[in-house]
Amino acid sequence: MIIRSGSCLCGAVTYSVKDAPMRIGLCHCSDCRKESGSSFVTFGIWPSHAFESTGEVIFYKGRGFCPECGSRLFNAVEEDGVEIRVGSLDMAPSDLEPTYEIWVKRRENWLQPLEVSQFEEDRS
Repeated sequence: MIIRSGSCLCGAVTYSVKDAPMRIGLCHCSDCRKESGSSFVTFGIWPSHAFESTGEVIFYKGRGFCPECGSRLFNAVEEDGVEIRVGSLDMAPSDLEPTYEIWVKRRENWLQPLEVSQFEEDRS
């Protein structure tokens, strides 16, 4: 069993996920771009039962942040899973490769598409 840990920048919020994610993706939507300050976001979806967290998390439209340092960590836990920002994992997730990209109609022109499934908007 693989257990991955993650945390916010200041360490006030920590989390762990067990086993493999259900899927890994890249998102180019305007919300992800604004919340991350980057051109896209890499995220993973794990089953809810595989996720645990400690520390206070504040939510804005379902997106979880550390109230101390503002790090974006994960979405609110739902029945079918939790979406985690892969960049918040403690160890570099070099073995977690995206299998799809969403909101590619907003992808930067200089950024080449990955050789994975492509979705103009959300996954359907």
